[in-house]
Amino acid sequence: MEISEYLKAERSQPWREELRKSVKNADRTKRERVVMPEQDAAVRATNQKEVNLGLSKEQAMNEAVRCLDCVDPTCIKGCPVNINIPKFIKCIEAGEFLQAAKALKETNALPSVCGRVCPQEVQCEANCFYTQKLKKHAVAIGNLERFAADYERESGKISVPEVATPNGIRVAVVGSGPAGLAAAGDLTRYGYDVTVFEALHEIGGVLKYGIPEFRLPNIIVDVEIENLRKMGVRFETNFIVGKTSGFDALRTEGYKAFFIGSGAGLPNFMNIPGENCIGIFSSNEYLTRINLMGAARPECDTPVLSGHHVAVIGGGNTAMDSVRTAKRLGAARAMIVYRRSMNEMPARAEEIYHAQQEGVEFMCLHNPVEYRADKKGRVNRMIVQKMELGDPDASGRRRPTPVEGSEFPIDVDTVVVSVGVSPNPLIANALPSLELTRWGTLAVNPETMQTSIPDLFAGGDIVRGGATVILAMGDGRRAAAGIHQYLSLS
Repeated sequence: MEISEYLKAERSQPWREELRKSVKNADRTKRERVVMPEQDAAVRATNQKEVNLGLSKEQAMNEAVRCLDCVDPTCIKGCPVNINIPKFIKCIEAGEFLQAAKALKETNALPSVCGRVCPQEVQCEANCFYTQKLKKHAVAIGNLERFAADYERESGKISVPEVATPNGIRVAVVGSGPAGLAAAGDLTRYGYDVTVFEALHEIGGVLKYGIPEFRLPNIIVDVEIENLRKMGVRFETNFIVGKTSGFDALRTEGYKAFFIGSGAGLPNFMNIPGENCIGIFSSNEYLTRINLMGAARPECDTPVLSGHHVAVIGGGNTAMDSVRTAKRLGAARAMIVYRRSMNEMPARAEEIYHAQQEGVEFMCLHNPVEYRADKKGRVNRMIVQKMELGDPDASGRRRPTPVEGSEFPIDVDTVVVSVGVSPNPLIANALPSLELTRWGTLAVNPETMQTSIPDLFAGGDIVRGGATVILAMGDGRRAAAGIHQYLSLS
């Protein structure tokens, strides 16, 4: 059945008809968007507890009433994993919360995660009828997704998606981040025998090491992973494909196809004087050591020395995660240093707003040009230069240019560099014939995610060079469909 026919059939169900008639659209559109409660900024800046507190049943149902159940649900077009958004929201409106969660899992392996970290404001909510036609606040799709998934988890009645009859064909997934988990879930639904190989000691990839607990608690990720296990997905940790075992060896073991979702774990630096001083971290190292290794705890074998004056270089979501983490570790001054203006900052508006509430300083239109150290080699000063915006560059944002003679020093004792990442070269080194792009990412067919090696498919940051969780998941789902097509024809 075509997706349009499926949506039409779903929408025509009697219970949906009754809901539409129960409240007139004119009354639905008069309602204001329900605001999710959150921890007080002064309190949350001192703890690792989740900032957003979630919606109550009443709040969720009130927000769900705003959904117009459009004939042409443009919100779905903005969702990289094609969630049937009106269906799950109408389930919430009807008070059928477990059914809402089940509807989410039809296409989304990680609804609790996506409800928290996806940039809905530029995806599904940006395509909502309220945004597009009424110029009002969109239905809070992300908050409702989080509510439904959380309700199911807290109820203890977690549904496990149905899978096809096992076909005995083995498929390997390399990397347990969002792309790998999404691919593993869909491949298992198709009936494949799926093993996920993870290089680190915990499953979850960037969901565990890259996103702090105050945005995405580890327990949330663990529950989603456990559900994949119940579907039949197997996981192997401390296993580096290309080192622990090569692709040819895995083929000998019976694996017929591979999905590569090993991410972009190679941090970029600016190559300016003093960048190798003690106390200067990449955001990858800083967040991984704190989130995954407990380096913020005094008893840790390799602790992060928490600075009192912390500068985070960059303006993306990872930069916000880093600076807000620094604040929670006791920094008296936590700064974002960004070479463009606030308008060009790529981080989510919510993350910027929360950082401002928590006392983070924003030094926009500034760029570091040198670091200096004390006698022990630890960074103690950063020389920054003022910037101004010129004509737009290839990204569409105005290009920052230095203001001559504007340099001045700032006292710092910790610097976190968050200016982008590059793909981990391990896969490319293990497969010299693999075609790469000029950026060093894996070249793929955008429809099937197939690489130049027929039985290898890839997605997520190793293809995109750095992207959102939901885009990575979309790649994983597309690759799973591509693998299924490839193996069906083999």
